[in-house]
Amino acid sequence: MKVYRTDEIRNVVLLGHGGSGKTSLVEAMAYVSGAISRMGKVTDGNTISDFDKEEQKRKFSISTTLVPIEWEKAKINVLDTPGYFDFVGEVEEAVSAADAAVIVVSGKAGVEVGTEKAWELCDKYNLPRMVYVTEMDVDDASFREVVQQLTDRYGKVIAPHFQPIRENEKLVGYVNVIKNAGRRYTGIGQREECEIPDYCKPNLEIYREKLLEAVAETSEEFMERYFAGEEFSVEEIRAAMRTEVMDGDIVPVAMGSNIQAQGVANLLSDIVRFFPSPDCRKCAGLNRTTNEIFEADYNFSAAKSAYVFKTMVDPFIGKYSFIKVCSGVLKGDDTLYNTASDTEVKLGKIYTMNGNKPVEVSEMFAGDIGAIAKLPNTQTGDTLSSKTTQVVYSKTDYSKPYTYMKYVVKNKGDEDKVSQALQRMMAEDVTLKAVNDSENRQSLLYGMGDQHLEIVASKLLSRYKCEILLETPKVAFRETIRKKSDVDSKYKKQTGGHGQYGHVKMRFEPSGDLETPYVFEEEVVGGAVPKNYFPAVEKGLQESVQKGPLAGYPVVGVKAVLYDGSYHPVDSSEMAFKTATIQAFKKGFMEADPILLEPIASVKVTVPDEYTGDIMGDLNKRRGRVLGMNPVSGGRQVIEADVPMTGMFGYCTTLRSMTGGRGTYEYAFARYEQAPHDVQEAEIAKRAAEE
Repeated sequence: MKVYRTDEIRNVVLLGHGGSGKTSLVEAMAYVSGAISRMGKVTDGNTISDFDKEEQKRKFSISTTLVPIEWEKAKINVLDTPGYFDFVGEVEEAVSAADAAVIVVSGKAGVEVGTEKAWELCDKYNLPRMVYVTEMDVDDASFREVVQQLTDRYGKVIAPHFQPIRENEKLVGYVNVIKNAGRRYTGIGQREECEIPDYCKPNLEIYREKLLEAVAETSEEFMERYFAGEEFSVEEIRAAMRTEVMDGDIVPVAMGSNIQAQGVANLLSDIVRFFPSPDCRKCAGLNRTTNEIFEADYNFSAAKSAYVFKTMVDPFIGKYSFIKVCSGVLKGDDTLYNTASDTEVKLGKIYTMNGNKPVEVSEMFAGDIGAIAKLPNTQTGDTLSSKTTQVVYSKTDYSKPYTYMKYVVKNKGDEDKVSQALQRMMAEDVTLKAVNDSENRQSLLYGMGDQHLEIVASKLLSRYKCEILLETPKVAFRETIRKKSDVDSKYKKQTGGHGQYGHVKMRFEPSGDLETPYVFEEEVVGGAVPKNYFPAVEKGLQESVQKGPLAGYPVVGVKAVLYDGSYHPVDSSEMAFKTATIQAFKKGFMEADPILLEPIASVKVTVPDEYTGDIMGDLNKRRGRVLGMNPVSGGRQVIEADVPMTGMFGYCTTLRSMTGGRGTYEYAFARYEQAPHDVQEAEIAKRAAEE
């Protein structure tokens, strides 16, 4: 592939609801541009984008794919992203590297939750955008309805500049609103001029009026001409639209059919025409050498720097670090400095990735997106720059995983294999976390949802040939006491020779501090227990609080006072006093009204107004206490509640189904509280059965 200058590059992310047609659109783009000779299908598992076995098996995208398309002397780096919410980390990676977005909407399904989330992401990253309506060859697709839904939701910015010509419920051509002219399809990607049918004219007038109004608003001169009834030339309309699209004042709406590759050539031309090249966007980092702001702004004459926005780890083709060149021109023999790992790395070859196929390029200008193979000590979010000008770019803000499951390695001896495979998968997936919960002796896997974790388990088996089972995790309960007790414990053992003798009298009561396991005090008078045995008594306590007598959970908030006892000048030992203390603790704890404490999470649920009643009802069912509601932008409410951790299992799936995917939540551990009697009884019985 030839080398492109910064002004010839367009970095475009495809966003939209799952199943709206992003992957098949990439396929049609590659076909129309001549990059491939025949189009693959998602259902056949032979598309450029969905090359992973899991994607082919499940018929939807799981990770972001880069596909470069050459069109009208420009290079369009298309980033095809997953539409399902469990893979939002992949979408966030792609959006951080893009300069503009195409929001793909199904002409049949219309505006969906994924469309709304795509729009919100564009707002967050300040991305110019256009909407592309797919499936216009399907019987019950309606372009007019989609445009109406978009206008109702986003207002005057929506500007359709194509309109379908349909005959017998089939897409046969289109009207170019800018040129006010009709075109009829003659073959895949081919078209010829035609008359505009009468049934298209009423809508065409509305669309054209809207477009001209938006164009008129770009300057006073245009406004005067518009009111004087003068016509604008096609060039003037396009130039004004480019300005408006870049400022976000217009969102053009195009349409077509991916299967027939109709409307795709127009979309590619619009991307080149209306979307900014990287040098129109701002980009700044910190120059660590001078401690000043480094204005990179995709300037190819500045010092070299690049941001690693994604990592791909494939067992067959190896590790690739996806980079966006922020300044300078990268060459294959460059040696760059990684500020995060404080190491120098030699680049070797530079590639542009076409799906999973690396295509070598000699150099890469600022603003371009590519990949480097086998970069040591380099992770997603790292910055590469020259050692003389050490630059750091701020890391992308990724969604935090809150759904977790316990995983068990199925085959004994596979533990190391699973651990290494998970390390590789975490390098690739920023929203996957493996955590060792030593307290409950379990390994936990955190992800964005149940489907995410299920696919991780499936990938482990297909890619790395090791199997794990996902189970409901144990909750970290605690044990404490509510009353006082007084015990007398003697440990006496007589064998041939030295025996064992330890005798303690102890009081146990609540310490009032649930942060620390125990407080130890001694009030021994007259040397009933010699001082040199006090450490042994404390050791007995240390051991006892690790696994409480009630249900085997760690103990907190106990005050233990050693006030009397006795010893034997020959038979007493540290071991004997430690054992006597352990016995005393068990007896004293069970006599002091022992209870279980459960962990409480502080939860924030963000949902549209209309769902607040349902969500509060569901939180109550989970034994949650709703503390209040705060309105936020976009007609949404943040519901704050305290919910026991046991009530958080499966919450992600429930919340999505209750809100149609519009609700989000986050939580953090808050404190421990006494568990209700029925929960306590069930937990004690469960632990007894396990033991």
